[in-house]
Amino acid sequence: MASVSVRYIVHDVDAAIAFYRDHLGFTEVMHPAPAFAMLERDDLRLVLSAPGGGPGGGQAMPDGSVPAPGGWNRFSIEVGDLRAAVESLRAAGVRFRNDIVEGVGGRQVLVEDPSGNPVELFEPTRPEARL
Repeated sequence: MASVSVRYIVHDVDAAIAFYRDHLGFTEVMHPAPAFAMLERDDLRLVLSAPGGGPGGGQAMPDGSVPAPGGWNRFSIEVGDLRAAVESLRAAGVRFRNDIVEGVGGRQVLVEDPSGNPVELFEPTRPEARL
């Protein structure tokens, strides 16, 4: 059962479901409407909403502004072999924002879902950086 929930606004919920399921190992929990779905991977629940697809997380705000995908906030998925994961995802046509970078606790790269939302793939190089 998930213990953390993240909501992403996506242009196409079906395309997002396929991306997260086929490339990042998520399981579809429910998809009761075209503008909404809920996925899970381990302790993470990923809620997908289409912009303007109310009622719910995709609906317009009181001032009329509509949520939009993209930005820089993201969640991370730990992988055992980042280079192999990148090769596999590139071969599948997945978009990347950058190449692998070395950080203080490990290596990372940003992939984009079909709506441009970032997901960080992270390979820890220090024991304390592991999930």
